[in-house]
Amino acid sequence: MSFWDTLKKPILVLAPMADVTDAAFRRVIAKYSKQQGKLDVMWTEFVSADGLAYASPEGKEKLMRDLVYDESERPIVAQFFGSHPETMKEAGRLAVRLGFDGADINMGCPDKSVMRQKAGAALIKNPKLARELIRALREGAQEEADKLGVPMIGISVKTRVGYNKVEIDEWIPELLAEGLDALIIHCRTMKEMSKVPARWEHVKEVVALRDKLQPDGAKKTLILGNGDILDAEDGRKKAEENNGDGAMLGRAIFGNPWLFDGHLSRSSDGQAKMPISPKEKLEVLLEHTRLFEVLLGDIKNFAIMKKHYKAYVKGWEGASELRARLMEANSADEVEAILKADPVWTA
Repeated sequence: MSFWDTLKKPILVLAPMADVTDAAFRRVIAKYSKQQGKLDVMWTEFVSADGLAYASPEGKEKLMRDLVYDESERPIVAQFFGSHPETMKEAGRLAVRLGFDGADINMGCPDKSVMRQKAGAALIKNPKLARELIRALREGAQEEADKLGVPMIGISVKTRVGYNKVEIDEWIPELLAEGLDALIIHCRTMKEMSKVPARWEHVKEVVALRDKLQPDGAKKTLILGNGDILDAEDGRKKAEENNGDGAMLGRAIFGNPWLFDGHLSRSSDGQAKMPISPKEKLEVLLEHTRLFEVLLGDIKNFAIMKKHYKAYVKGWEGASELRARLMEANSADEVEAILKADPVWTA
């Protein structure tokens, strides 16, 4: 039994996105969404299992920073990518030592540099290796859990419905045969990336296949869908309409750490609701920037924050001018000075 078995359906989880859902942003999301109990699970950004094993001490330290988390983020899943069972096994050990609730293998990333390593979505074309990687991750995690006398972590995979075409009947049974705790299905192929609408009917197909291969009485892999979800309510609706166990929300989180609370904030009594004001968005933008500088400023380029500014600062008069000024900032102090000179801040 893993933490996945304790969650109430439909399960809502935060997608891992490189240079987006880093430790700083996850902490902000935990504060403004998770406190309301609407977000069930978080993922780290994906980390190279090979890099963790073979990088220089300096390189490994940078990778390890992607696995830093705060207790407010629990339950949290460490996501890895790679194509070598021996390094994936060590990644499983590491996830347990670091206290993660789960470990996930990315088998859906369409990035060419990842696929050249025979990892990410390239594994859709290599089911045999995919299964070896799952076993290796589980074995490493189980051995470390037994060694430390701690509960076993959950094991999951995030993938797509196919490579160049939909291959559910060929690909998904290979993964289900490994007894995963959870399987997250991006409702597009690798070739489609995110250029076409997500087809959530594929989640219904995967669930039917799961029910056929894992009959009543057997432990069933949870099936979560991913793609084109607008907000928490939309995620619940899509999951329920397609018989899924939950949904993973990704791009909609940009500029909206309140996403899992329906784009709304709550008063101190937890009842009354009100729209998020422009000033509140700017206050959280500054908070996010400060956290980024403290947690990651020594190893990541400050320019990463600017994609967030484009999302936070929109929808009111003068927003485009403020956004342009923020694009010139190179530190949290500069951001603060720009914000405090803006009419929205001083209103």
